[in-house]
Amino acid sequence: MTRTILPLAIIAILGGCSTLPRDGPSGASVNAGATTASALGSYALVPLTYEVTERIKQVPPQFFGTLAAGSSDLPADIIGEGDTLAVSIYDPSGSLFGGAQLGGGAQALPPASVDRSGSVSVPYAGSVRVQGLTPPQAAEAIRRALRGKVANPQVLVTISGNASNTVNVLGDVVRPGRVPLGVESNRVLDVVAAAGGSARATDDLIINVQRDSETYSAPLTAVTTQFGENVRLQRGDIVNVVYKPRRFSTFGGLNAVAQVDMPAGPMTLTGAMSKVGGLNANTANARRVLIFRFERPEVAQALGINQPATPRGVPVVYELDFNDAANVFAATNMQVMPEDVIYVPMAGAAEVRKFFEVVQSFTRVIYDVSVTSTLNN
Repeated sequence: MTRTILPLAIIAILGGCSTLPRDGPSGASVNAGATTASALGSYALVPLTYEVTERIKQVPPQFFGTLAAGSSDLPADIIGEGDTLAVSIYDPSGSLFGGAQLGGGAQALPPASVDRSGSVSVPYAGSVRVQGLTPPQAAEAIRRALRGKVANPQVLVTISGNASNTVNVLGDVVRPGRVPLGVESNRVLDVVAAAGGSARATDDLIINVQRDSETYSAPLTAVTTQFGENVRLQRGDIVNVVYKPRRFSTFGGLNAVAQVDMPAGPMTLTGAMSKVGGLNANTANARRVLIFRFERPEVAQALGINQPATPRGVPVVYELDFNDAANVFAATNMQVMPEDVIYVPMAGAAEVRKFFEVVQSFTRVIYDVSVTSTLNN
């Protein structure tokens, strides 16, 4: 039995050398999948040096999406159904309403609600349609309705209860719900602040503005730093604050295989590696620290990469030789992006050690079978 099993085990080991368990692709397979001068591969393999990191940083940063196209020019103080108006009328004669008056013949009427017909009821003026008007326009409509009853009346209208001119703020905010718009509070940051803001880091939040069948999106960091992104809203808009944590992943010869949340602000490659304990001294091939990324087309163009773009970007694998001391400066200058994959292949010695561990496991089985066979005989 031993003589039968031993040749089979040797054949299995030799036949499985190319498929032994790994922590990821080998360095040779990374090279095999890359684009070369003679063949198009799945990605571009780019040696990462300090010069390359500088060229990447020179490309102006861009963010996903924009709110600029969703800016509204509609007035933010349009009167609508259900609004409550404060109406004050100044009567020069002081005799229109009688009773107590404010100084100079000014009469403050009780709060008036806009009914379903879009009108408010004003003494001596009757029902006055104000829906769709601004407060100054509503004041003029009431003034016209009072002609012939008061000599040159002066009317002041303000919106004291805003029920129609509102937006809905949803998502990762302290107080989701309806937020009224005003002349001085009709921008994205105004309504997010009115909803209590978010406890999340600004870098991890996306603003979506939904209007009719359109959706406009931009990172909150862009809204807080670029005035053109802090757009004016209009009634009926839905502002959704979406929490989208920025994360990168690590595999291979690092001291942790993990998906890591990124802190606020930029993070370098050295900072990302330190988050997972750096290179594993027993397994890592320090000559090949790899960053798998879907790169922005404008960055790929600046680097002279001709790899075709996918819907997510240009697939690029940056390769850093960490044994070269000069490249440590490149690692401190290279920014890690959300969804990057940092991978370090196993060193040759580690691969050999794995091979002999598998061989040992086979020989242990052969030994056990041999002993069992002897005892049985």
